[in-house]
Amino acid sequence: MIRGVKGSLLAAVSLALVGCAASGGEAKSASDKPAAAEKPVKFNKDPYPSTYRPYGGRPTAVRGVTIFDGEGGRIDNGVVLFAGGKVEAVGSADTAIPADYDVIDGTGKFVTPGVIDIHSHLGDYPSPSVEAHSDGNEATSPTTPEVWSEHSVWPQDPGFSRALVNGGVTALQVLPGSANLMGGRSITLKNVPSRTVQGMKFPGAPYGLKMACGENPKRVYGGKGRMPSTRMGNFAVNRATWQKAAAYKKKMDDGKAVDRDLGMETLAGVLAGEILLHNHCYRADEMALVIDMSKEFGYKVSTFHHAVESYKIADILAKEGICSAMWADWWGFKMEAYDSVNENIPLVYKAGACTIVHSDDANQIQRLNQEAAKARAAGRRMGIDVSDEVAWTWLSYNPAKALGIGDKTGSLKPGKMADVVLWNGNPFSAYTRPEKVWVDGALMFDAMDPKRRPVSDFELGQPGEGDVK
Repeated sequence: MIRGVKGSLLAAVSLALVGCAASGGEAKSASDKPAAAEKPVKFNKDPYPSTYRPYGGRPTAVRGVTIFDGEGGRIDNGVVLFAGGKVEAVGSADTAIPADYDVIDGTGKFVTPGVIDIHSHLGDYPSPSVEAHSDGNEATSPTTPEVWSEHSVWPQDPGFSRALVNGGVTALQVLPGSANLMGGRSITLKNVPSRTVQGMKFPGAPYGLKMACGENPKRVYGGKGRMPSTRMGNFAVNRATWQKAAAYKKKMDDGKAVDRDLGMETLAGVLAGEILLHNHCYRADEMALVIDMSKEFGYKVSTFHHAVESYKIADILAKEGICSAMWADWWGFKMEAYDSVNENIPLVYKAGACTIVHSDDANQIQRLNQEAAKARAAGRRMGIDVSDEVAWTWLSYNPAKALGIGDKTGSLKPGKMADVVLWNGNPFSAYTRPEKVWVDGALMFDAMDPKRRPVSDFELGQPGEGDVK
């Protein structure tokens, strides 16, 4: 009897345990509801929004000037009107000037859109150039798409004001360095004084992703005894990373839950066309391979930077709609920079490809107009005659388009931001300097007024610097 009861109890317990195992270890009752499906996490794509607000400006007319409109147009003895931070009109000498406008006589002078530098490290590698300020390369992993250059930008960098007053630079892209295959996100800034980087952040400008080909990544990481140490290693790491990013994006597109990954978010943004791809790349063969890789994974290269061999594949770049951001005559400082020619920029232009002059340097950003002049002269020597007004597209409208802000700035068209420079002579002359610079219609620099020269707060009180400059 007792044995029979024990046997029955053991059988009941065994059945109960089998039932628990089949249902995941928890007994279910008839009233239990099915567990809700895990919802995908929504990420804020703009957690550090721009707080930029234009400085105050006056309705202004500049007359009697030669105008390069930034898109290849020229007006002699012209008039530029701007008010409320926007360009109002650009026309000939008979353009009506409203009575309440400040009028500047620019006879013998030139007006252009502000210079836009698509490749800068101001703020991330600021002046003074010391180790404590070296914040542009997170050289701890060959792929660091999770880092954002804006989180290193020091708004007090004296280089910003020097670029404005010496170079007429009104906007710039600050990129991470090129130690890594994927260096992180870039940021586009308005070149104005601000206490915070968000106060300089160009409103509505898309983010960029900085990538690098060739010698830098393989040297940095090969030197550490890790992959990549070769160019084939570079591509293998890139492809493996893009493969992971594509899988991550597919999960999000399918509405599946994912563990948040800041690096994958950036790469998924590139694959979705929301983040622009800027690729440091010197050799023509590598640029061609990168184009193939972009097609393999479904992203678009906005611009190849440095690109000293773009002249070899200029027709391919034109066909693919990819810009080249180039120097006029920097070459030979390493093997992958050896096979350049001074005619690189005009040859790319002649092929119909998007042509840009960039700096990558705190000093050269102050004279990009002269760099463009050198490239134009090299072209003319070989029979490629580029007019002054067309060459200016290399400095304003083309970089604006490549940064995704061509609808807002980069040319003097009604409704666009009044980012304007008055030069005291032909801007392609080595003797010419900015006389006045407006950003969103606000007069940020006036060579004729010492009080209108911006000075970094860091420079104030420095002997021979901010208080005497």
